[in-house]
Amino acid sequence: MNLDRVRPELRGPVRRLPPLGLQYPWLRRLVRWAQPRFTPGAVGDGVAVETRTTPSGVPLRVYRPLDPDTPASGPRPGLLWIHGGGLVIGDPIMDDPLCAGFVRATGAVVVSVDYRLAPERPFPAGLDDVAAGWAWFGEAAAGLGVDRGRIAVGGQSAGGGLAAALAQRLRDAEPAPERRPVAQLLLCPMLDDRTAARTELDAVRHRAWTNRQNRFGWGAYLGTTPGAPDAVVPAYAVPARRERLDGLPPAWIGVGDIDLFREEDEAYAARLADAAVRCELVIVPGAPHGFESWAADTPIAREFLARAGAWLRDALVGDPLPD
Repeated sequence: MNLDRVRPELRGPVRRLPPLGLQYPWLRRLVRWAQPRFTPGAVGDGVAVETRTTPSGVPLRVYRPLDPDTPASGPRPGLLWIHGGGLVIGDPIMDDPLCAGFVRATGAVVVSVDYRLAPERPFPAGLDDVAAGWAWFGEAAAGLGVDRGRIAVGGQSAGGGLAAALAQRLRDAEPAPERRPVAQLLLCPMLDDRTAARTELDAVRHRAWTNRQNRFGWGAYLGTTPGAPDAVVPAYAVPARRERLDGLPPAWIGVGDIDLFREEDEAYAARLADAAVRCELVIVPGAPHGFESWAADTPIAREFLARAGAWLRDALVGDPLPD
């Protein structure tokens, strides 16, 4: 993809992104080892971070607002967050700035899940781990000062796809609405393996996340070639493959217009709206995949995250969003 399609303020940061040959096991191991050690954990003022673990052994990273007035103001809302990484890399610490920003924007307690990664742990391992994180959050809500009935789910990239899949799974498994997410916040979500099967997209060479990387990520997670018939793909593995989307929580989907995932994200947003699920779709001109993380200090990234945070605040603490 030509650099002139990238928004000017993002061209410098996008040039500095290293190429990732994730198909090589040694490189995945290196990236996984390096991320928690060399990613600067930066939560800023007013936010505390601690680690917890679910009964099944899933590590969690918990972000809490440092507010002495909390007991007097009643229980806070919550957000279960899921990091990205194409389903094959990633660590919660890399989203410290994102999670801390959501704490400050909403006053919520944020719990980020360190889920198992493919190809060593294919589906349903990652989704099972985020489901375990959701269950833990619900049980621990009172102790964390959180209102059990006001917890959203969200994620970025692969984490956004897992968040959407978790919302679908909980829609079917939890008869009590108060035990389901009240909203889903999806940043450039990875929703449809059939995009990876479109080999003509390989030539586009999308910035930050290419279709070749996408094909490897989906194949590693599914254990089969992306784009396989519906009958081969398990339920909840690919959010965009679900036929019925009614009854899901309101959603916010944000993606760049030159992101590989733009078409699948637009299609999912349209299908949610057709199913009478309230959905706000934000398309950012000239923005490649994940720009809100690797170019977080740019005005366009700050504006994008401010819009996401404002929507989430309204979903959690404003008037209830309609189903």
